[in-house]
Amino acid sequence: MSHGVGPGRPPKGSRFRKGESGNPNGRPKKPKEQRASAFETLIARTIPVMQNGQQRDLTLDEALQLKTYHDALDGKRAAIRGALKMIAQRDAWLAKHTPTFRPLPRLIEYDSRNADEALLLLGIAERDPRLDYPSDRYERLLLQPWATQKALSRPGRRRLTKDEISEIKRCTRDADTLRWPESLRSEGDD
Repeated sequence: MSHGVGPGRPPKGSRFRKGESGNPNGRPKKPKEQRASAFETLIARTIPVMQNGQQRDLTLDEALQLKTYHDALDGKRAAIRGALKMIAQRDAWLAKHTPTFRPLPRLIEYDSRNADEALLLLGIAERDPRLDYPSDRYERLLLQPWATQKALSRPGRRRLTKDEISEIKRCTRDADTLRWPESLRSEGDD
């Protein structure tokens, strides 16, 4: 059996001496677990707070900010300075992270007829065949029932007056097909 050079047997001159590691820097150490500081743990806790008669869970940080705003409204000078500092920090963050508005190149002239054309093109409205007054400056349009229904179905709307309901009906094609949410109906309306 030969003890020459080969796989697993480097030349004698390049072998490690006894007691010398092949990795002089040693095995890489496992990263230590990142533990939150006591302050971070405390500030991340949630606490129940009553707001407008309802209980909400706020982080301690949010609760402190809310308390600072309330104290500022009560005229406490230190709180006013703190609130102004928070507002300035928020404005700086928004300025840094809000995309810059770049106006689109002007391809068309802007006037109300372009808006009408867009409504017609998108199928949101159609020309009103009932009205044709040569003295009218603008063409009369009727909204499609689906578009009006979508607008009526949005949550959080206030009750409509009878005049507003009749105006919506007047401006919508086939207005009798609309389903009026109970939350929008005015008193005594069917």
